[in-house]
Amino acid sequence: MAKPVGKQRLQDWLTQLWVLQFGQQIEPKTYDWLLGPFGSSDQIGTHFISEITERENLERAPKNYKAGLLSSIHDLKLSAADLNLLAPEIIDFYEHTAAYDLSLEVNWNRSFILFGTLVKLLFSRRIQQLNIPTTSNEVAAGLTNELIQLQDPKSKAIKRTFWFRTLRSTGEVVYSGIYGTGQLPNGQRVVKAVFPLPHGNATVLLLPSVEADGSLRLSSAGKKIGDSGFYFLLEDARGQNWAKFIRSFKDELHVFMEKGELKALQKLTLWSIPVLQFSYTLYKKSSY
Repeated sequence: MAKPVGKQRLQDWLTQLWVLQFGQQIEPKTYDWLLGPFGSSDQIGTHFISEITERENLERAPKNYKAGLLSSIHDLKLSAADLNLLAPEIIDFYEHTAAYDLSLEVNWNRSFILFGTLVKLLFSRRIQQLNIPTTSNEVAAGLTNELIQLQDPKSKAIKRTFWFRTLRSTGEVVYSGIYGTGQLPNGQRVVKAVFPLPHGNATVLLLPSVEADGSLRLSSAGKKIGDSGFYFLLEDARGQNWAKFIRSFKDELHVFMEKGELKALQKLTLWSIPVLQFSYTLYKKSSY
């Protein structure tokens, strides 16, 4: 019987045991499209960035105030028609993400606020990852927005791009994720976001589509492993890799223009029940 890594916090051990019981063992060569870096301890946040820099023999790239989550919108391999339709403001955001400030409103389904609070108390604040606000006061001052890139020391090629966001009000890390693109087994191109966790990660694969109004929709609405969607990945005590596809959990992000402003609406649902909604306004920094 597979077991989690032994010496760690009880709540982490039990969560990982759940993945082992209900997930499936995967072979890295077959599932390279899904795999991403794992945390090695219960400290994520900036600690993990330093850790992966050393682990992968990389170095921090000089700060690029115009760096993007995508090096080019062409990384998504959209059709020529979709590229012509997509709003140029959205293209600019994804290619120059670091040049923007973010304001945020959070709306919880009241039935899930207690769950969100427990997750923060048991996991998020300690590991400094997925620290989702539960009150309006936490987000009133907005989010910091920083892209931290790691590069090969010799070629200077960018190998990892972290999107690092903290609450301005408290300094707590909301998200520290590795962003890029990937390709599903069926050939579909996706945005890939990897959020390291102790001895594993949460990986979200988002399928892009361009709407008739020029907006961009990113959806994780797959039905099985191999589709877009939300995954927990884990390394067990023997060094074997495991994955659990969370079919019931959906994440949809809609980026659009409204009255001359760039906005984004992110909806999280569980068993088709609305859990949480993020409303972003994306402002180009005055110096850019």
